[in-house]
Amino acid sequence: MQIEDTLKPAEVDLLYQAHHRWLRGWLGARVGCREHAADLAQDTFVRLLKARQVSPLKEPRAYLSSIARGLMIDQFRRRALEKAYLESLANLPEQEAPSEEQRLLILDTLERLDRALQRLKPRVRQAFLLAQLDGLTLTQVAQRLDVSRATVERDLAKALGVCYRIRYADA
Repeated sequence: MQIEDTLKPAEVDLLYQAHHRWLRGWLGARVGCREHAADLAQDTFVRLLKARQVSPLKEPRAYLSSIARGLMIDQFRRRALEKAYLESLANLPEQEAPSEEQRLLILDTLERLDRALQRLKPRVRQAFLLAQLDGLTLTQVAQRLDVSRATVERDLAKALGVCYRIRYADA
């Protein structure tokens, strides 16, 4: 027997009518911009339409604020990533700078990579970042994390597998 575990559009519509104004206000107090809050509120309800959740919700505001908080965090990380990327581009000679289309593709890939790395266990993510960004050898990473070299190799294989899947997901 299959259990229906998604909210029906009519249920989402009722939640929208009952809580959208509250959510916009809640978000506005946190992001400081009405338009940005309105966008995040819309995104929250879009995410709710796609969510796998048993209905009816017992605490709809808690659930909505949890989704919205995650969206705010995602947006904050995306902006931090964009800022770091744009700062690195500022150091390139103009003739080497990527086109606007290339920039958007690179930012999209960086964002997908960031999301994927955040889903990894902290040690796996740390090993990957130490090896790839800091340029440490496997032995140095193992010493820094106080684990064996074989553990670092397994951790890097996991992280590189994630990168590989991202790289070839659209190919």
